[in-house]
Amino acid sequence: MSNNNLKTRLYASRIDFSAETRQEIAAILNATLATTLDLKTQVKQAHWNVKGMNFYSLHLLFDEMAGELEGYVDLVAERITALGGFAMGTARVAATDSILPEYPFDIQEGQDHVTALADRFAMYAKHVREAIDQTGGLGDADTADLYTEISRTVDMRLWFLEAHLQGSDSSVTNGSSSATTKATANVK
Repeated sequence: MSNNNLKTRLYASRIDFSAETRQEIAAILNATLATTLDLKTQVKQAHWNVKGMNFYSLHLLFDEMAGELEGYVDLVAERITALGGFAMGTARVAATDSILPEYPFDIQEGQDHVTALADRFAMYAKHVREAIDQTGGLGDADTADLYTEISRTVDMRLWFLEAHLQGSDSSVTNGSSSATTKATANVK
């Protein structure tokens, strides 16, 4: 059976959503599952490879963040199956279906890891907020509430990451990072 068939596969359930609604919600949740797994592994990549003056504090912060994401992986997967869906939670599916770009393997300094993670957490936070609206619009207040819980934590972690960047070349200006703005300006 192909991954696409599994993504729309439903088990019998007495839950009071139509099969079509359950499939739509499961698809949204599976996209989140893939992206959450990917983000967790990217945070672990930073945790293992961070170097520099802030090594210890960032090493611990990144490990704590990865642990939180692991908890959300489980909650999202269990919500998929509670709706009668099929959770697609392997590393290969995550690599294929994640909305995040690949993590840069050529960095080691703490600030570079913080910048890379802040960029990814911002993308993930946007995805989660969109999922709140989508699942709420489908009448699934429970899934929207799950996303709201994730959103609060992700926004807090984005704040923590951005606080490390305040006053640096990578600080946020008008919704885009200064580093991105500088890189774009150099291309022109």
